[in-house]
Amino acid sequence: MDYGKWLYQQKRKIREAHKKSAHHSGTLKEIRLRPETDKHDLGIKVNHAREFLEKGHKVQFTMFFRGRQMLHRELGFEVLEQITQSLVELAKIERPARMTGRRITLLVVPK
Repeated sequence: MDYGKWLYQQKRKIREAHKKSAHHSGTLKEIRLRPETDKHDLGIKVNHAREFLEKGHKVQFTMFFRGRQMLHRELGFEVLEQITQSLVELAKIERPARMTGRRITLLVVPK
């Protein structure tokens, strides 16, 4: 058997396996928010998240706080709760909303 031919076939097998594994794993998509994001803008962002979830991607919502907005963190948690209620039929929560520094993150995955 030709060693060059065997080496070429091994490389092709590795390349095909890599293509399949990269294609089937969902990537992480991030949607960034602010506590004062308008309802209409929020609806558009939720629709984008729906599209990502239908394609099989994970979606992370990140809400940033600046300055005095930190005094009203409960508003951010309320907005993220509304988002989870609107996506309940498509997604399940992998990591619930939690505060880390000046941001709240929520991670949802497709059902």
